Amino acid sequence: MPRPQLSLKARALKYLSSREHSRLELARKLTPYAQDDDDIEALLNWLQESKFLSQERFSESLVHRRAGRYGNNRILSELKSHGIDGEALGDAKLELAQGETQRAREVLSRKYAEAPTDAGERAKCMRFLQQRGFSHRAIQVAVKTAWNEVQHDDD
Repeated sequence: MPRPQLSLKARALKYLSSREHSRLELARKLTPYAQDDDDIEALLNWLQESKFLSQERFSESLVHRRAGRYGNNRILSELKSHGIDGEALGDAKLELAQGETQRAREVLSRKYAEAPTDAGERAKCMRFLQQRGFSHRAIQVAVKTAWNEVQHDDD
């Protein structure tokens, strides 16, 4: 016997129960299941009014998931691609700005066990961090100090 078709509201709540979603992302996921009489915008408005859908919570969740591996530029770009702007984006920028250099050091020391010995290796480390979206300032500091901290912690 086939399963009964989930309503759009039930499907939205199912998605939101697994993790936070942005409004744009949830609309994209629900669109293929919408019938002619379904109003996705009205459903999304209801979800926001009922506090099931929140830009702030989504932003915090995405920052938390990505901060250990990526830099501010990449995370902020991803937030913008999800339609996050205004106050939620400003809050995320403030939260991220506080620890970017430390996160860059940790990412670099996890990837490379030893400090670069020549300019070629140093450039490779810098490109790695740049691809991960770290700022130029954070990259410079991380390449100079990442392994100093590791060695200092072992003493």
